[in-house]
Amino acid sequence: MAVFEVHRGTSPVILGLPHTGTDVPAQIWERLNSNGRLLADTDWHIHELYEGLLPEATTVRATFHRYVIDANRDPEGVSLYPGQNTTGLVPETDFDGASIWKDGEAPTEADIAMRLRDFHAPYHAALAAEIERVKAIHGVAVLYDCHSIRSHIPFLFEGKLPDFNIGTDIGKTCAAEIEKATEEIAASAEGYTSILNGRFKGGWTTRHYGRPATGVHAIQMELAQSTHLATEAPPFSLDSAKAERLRAHLKAILKRIETTAFALKLTGSEA
Repeated sequence: MAVFEVHRGTSPVILGLPHTGTDVPAQIWERLNSNGRLLADTDWHIHELYEGLLPEATTVRATFHRYVIDANRDPEGVSLYPGQNTTGLVPETDFDGASIWKDGEAPTEADIAMRLRDFHAPYHAALAAEIERVKAIHGVAVLYDCHSIRSHIPFLFEGKLPDFNIGTDIGKTCAAEIEKATEEIAASAEGYTSILNGRFKGGWTTRHYGRPATGVHAIQMELAQSTHLATEAPPFSLDSAKAERLRAHLKAILKRIETTAFALKLTGSEA
């Protein structure tokens, strides 16, 4: 199977989609327990939610599931959030802290090395290539990493998650103008809640690629799944009415980021 899909566009904006894939090779599927086979921690329908919102945006989508290997984790296995509950490069548990592997079938170091080579590395090679291609066209590239998560997960956070969770690693991964544009639109979206650099400050992808001084900006959007799913449990169906309402705001965010990227280029703010 192809481990990633690329749609090339001419916009300075690139959409990263590391967690919407549900492909699990048969030999790995056989090692998952019944809980793991729910694939509950998928970013359900996120690629559909963003489809067509910025027609000339480039998209890079992983087709493999995060239980194979998590494309938004440090390949060295360094924790994203030291001291807090989270999941690792090849998760041993789901977001509720429950095992996803059959007894004695948890991935070994050799398994992890193989999955880094066959899944994680090819996805990031494709993403890095698109960032360089877009930057060569515009002198600036903005990676917008698309995510979602259930709105209530006591193992990871208390209470209900805000609807829009914007991550820039405390302003390190993108120009202040891009962060501000995104925050303003999310904050003004009627009926929704938002936060900047709250529980989710941007994953490894955002932190790895976001180098504003070089003209490469990165920002993560973690959506609460209550904003677009009918239920945050199997079968994780999309609620079309919720989705259409949300898409209007996501489109406004992407358009504003694109306009901001062009402005950064014109004002010579980019290296």
